[in-house]
Amino acid sequence: MLGRIRPSFIKRISRQLVEKHRGELTKDFEENKLIIKDLIDVPTHKLLNRIAGYTTRLMTHKEIM
Repeated sequence: MLGRIRPSFIKRISRQLVEKHRGELTKDFEENKLIIKDLIDVPTHKLLNRIAGYTTRLMTHKEIM
């Protein structure tokens, strides 16, 4: 099964958040959503969820590497 392709701006924002705030972010989506909401100004709830989801994915993959 193939996954959804995320826009590059979601990936860019998520990578920047992981680089700058690695110690604050976790592997939990709900916690990351609240943290990201405090760190940056996201115009819509849907965009916040997409950024938090990709950030959580990066955090779980970065831990493996």
